[in-house]
Amino acid sequence: MGNGTYFFFMLFENLGCIKYAFFSLGFIFYCVVIYFNVLIILAVFLERTLHQPMYILISCLSINSVYGTAGFFPRLLTDLLYDTQRISFEACIIQSFVIYSYAACELTILMLMSFDRLVAISKPLHYNNIITTRFLTLLIVIAWLYPMIFVGFGGLLTARQKMCGNKLFKVYCHNYEIVKLSCMNHNINNIYGLIVTITTIFIPLIFILYSYVKILIICQRSSQEFRSKAYQTCIPHIAILLNFSVAIFCELTLSRFVNGEIPIELAVILSLEFIVIPPFVNPIVYGLNFPGIRKKKYFIPFTFSVNKYFL
Repeated sequence: MGNGTYFFFMLFENLGCIKYAFFSLGFIFYCVVIYFNVLIILAVFLERTLHQPMYILISCLSINSVYGTAGFFPRLLTDLLYDTQRISFEACIIQSFVIYSYAACELTILMLMSFDRLVAISKPLHYNNIITTRFLTLLIVIAWLYPMIFVGFGGLLTARQKMCGNKLFKVYCHNYEIVKLSCMNHNINNIYGLIVTITTIFIPLIFILYSYVKILIICQRSSQEFRSKAYQTCIPHIAILLNFSVAIFCELTLSRFVNGEIPIELAVILSLEFIVIPPFVNPIVYGLNFPGIRKKKYFIPFTFSVNKYFL
């Protein structure tokens, strides 16, 4: 089987009329995610008072959420709406790249957030001299390019493989599942996959953990007022980090270690958490916990609706 073939998403088979209910829920959820994140982006970029490193990084997180969900939801909704759930080899590689570069960029942006908070708390008097606009721009560019290059090269390795199967038991294109359908020896892909996991997941997580441990140590030595202000800015970041870390851990565990050993419905739900939950939760956490965003006119309708229905 050559690479000019199609992959078939087998999990969409035999859904019957319930697929239209899933389509409606997915479409509404996608619209809500886009709405929430675009509000964050508008609030930060259209208000000069929010042109600060912390808020710019929050907007980068929202931009990444829009990017990642655009690689998943349109394809999912199309597959739910039509009877032929198939995707070309090339389109599958592209979707896999978008989804996993989104996940990697999420962690590098969270790493920049932890660094920003560490500098703000450990060197408050020198913060503006260290986190300059030029330096922040450089860090953001690196945070985007660094994971995309690693993930992109992995996609090129997968694209070289000759396929002997075309059935994917996922609801999106999963790089490891594609590699397993290859007729060729894929030890190089497995080794490189491990390198990508270490460089784009574990290294950022180690740096993030180091940053927040340092912040905790500094706070314990400081006054009650200082600790209160530090915790107020750090807790939302930590909540977002924990949410995404658990989601990415579920994805890695399911794809590499327990694939096929748990009910397929549960496996699908857990594997989707890192794509679906963070883009929805992130703007809510930042919108409600950062007054600079919450008080802006672009964000007032969203804040009102969340307070009314969720609080």
